Amino acid sequence: MKKDTLLTIAGRNPEDNHGIVNPPVYHASTVTFPTLEEFKTRDRPPYGGTQYGRSGTPTQFALEEALSKLHGGHKTVVYPSGLAAIAGAMLAFLENGDHALVADTVYGPTRSRVSNTALKRAGVEVTYFDPAIGAGISDLIRPETKVVYMESPGSLTFEMQDVPAIAEAARKAGVLSMADNTWSSPYLCQPLKLGVDVVVEALTKYVVGHSDVMMGAVTVANEEHFQQVKSMANSYGYHAAPDDCYLALRGFRTLSVRLERHQRNAMAVAEWLRARPEVDRVLYPALESDPGHELWKRDHAGASGLFGMLLKDYSWQAVAAMLDGLALYGMGASWGGYESLVIPAHPEKIRTANPWPATTPLLRLHIGLEDPADLIADLEAGFDRLRAAA
Repeated sequence: MKKDTLLTIAGRNPEDNHGIVNPPVYHASTVTFPTLEEFKTRDRPPYGGTQYGRSGTPTQFALEEALSKLHGGHKTVVYPSGLAAIAGAMLAFLENGDHALVADTVYGPTRSRVSNTALKRAGVEVTYFDPAIGAGISDLIRPETKVVYMESPGSLTFEMQDVPAIAEAARKAGVLSMADNTWSSPYLCQPLKLGVDVVVEALTKYVVGHSDVMMGAVTVANEEHFQQVKSMANSYGYHAAPDDCYLALRGFRTLSVRLERHQRNAMAVAEWLRARPEVDRVLYPALESDPGHELWKRDHAGASGLFGMLLKDYSWQAVAAMLDGLALYGMGASWGGYESLVIPAHPEKIRTANPWPATTPLLRLHIGLEDPADLIADLEAGFDRLRAAA
């Protein structure tokens, strides 16, 4: 089936819920069984159905089924946040003495809280690699390397990676490949079809789409990987609340129409910004001028509303004057909701394999569902304040 059809019907199963169109919210901790035999075999096959609230409810299973179908994957495990999904997936495949290769442009907490903290404490060594490495990743793979972790486009600076080339090199070396697909969502990109083994996403962003739920997901290509991921999630007590799963399913149904508007608005704002004298460069792979445009066009069906704006040589005091007076752009973490956001970004403070060369201010923008003419007017007034404070 086509993606828009899957968004509408996947995970619904009204015949199992008295004809109700939307899967109901099942609140559960205890699950009872009518016979001793059924109680004894409740987890056969492992994680094959409802057996205890922490292992999942029909509401959770409906969301996982929908995500798996959109990705073209085997199964999905949902988590209480995107970071929980990242940590859960990494720890499911790495142990003491292992080595992981992680793109230098990953989401900040993937580096600081998972790679440099949780994995380090577990005795896993992490090497960061240049996102432009492509098939050259083979030169960094060691006998103890178990995971190659990608994110394309990268966080903050939006460099594209040659995901198929990296995934193929990893597979030839017997190494598992993993990709953070949050920027695109499973609607715009299906990394499993590009050769990736495991896909990680923060559903908090575009799948939920309303800035009111924290949730993550890991989608895998086969049963062996599902058992590893699900077992680790269960061991750590990761559990996605049924109300949150319900809201994520609600967002899932409108994902395509929202993304279409996000991209249209973002392109209008990005093209306007390119012509502004205050802007050095717009970092958005959907633009033909972007260095990663060809890779983006090859691997993605569209673009989200998140991109970067590198200013010319203005002080951060002048930038503060610009941002503090914005009426339509909120300043806050996260993105993917209906509202527009802007925050300062500092990749120069964290990157190591390929240091960020720019020294002028970088802003990350999320373009929401407002009228783009109003968003542009708000930025134009901001630029007036920027120049006045320079």
